[in-house]
Amino acid sequence: MDLKEYFENTKGFGVLSTSDDQGKVDAAVYSRPHVMEDGTIASIMGDRLTHKNLQTNPHAVYLFLEEGTGYRGKRLFLTKIREEQDSELIAELCRRCYPSDLQVKDPRFLVVFRIDEELPLIGAGV
Repeated sequence: MDLKEYFENTKGFGVLSTSDDQGKVDAAVYSRPHVMEDGTIASIMGDRLTHKNLQTNPHAVYLFLEEGTGYRGKRLFLTKIREEQDSELIAELCRRCYPSDLQVKDPRFLVVFRIDEELPLIGAGV
């Protein structure tokens, strides 16, 4: 199963971890990422700590725990390659947006990542 199909059909819980340029770590709950046609993944985020960290350190890890018993899921090691703000693409991709959400005055960013490495949730990595 490719990542696009995986994230469209697999329910679960995601955490995006980032750090600032000094190495101070943060982790935040994020929904399933959007898998783009070119194989990159994207997340919609507000201008909060995760977004701030990505301005000075483009590296992140997305951990996804599948719904159900056991510890199945994925770890994606990421590098930010671009972002856009308040675009039509954000409105198009937003899975759980209501029309009122799209008119919020707070800036929203579509942050696009290259996947550097994909590992299962448990094991298979050093």
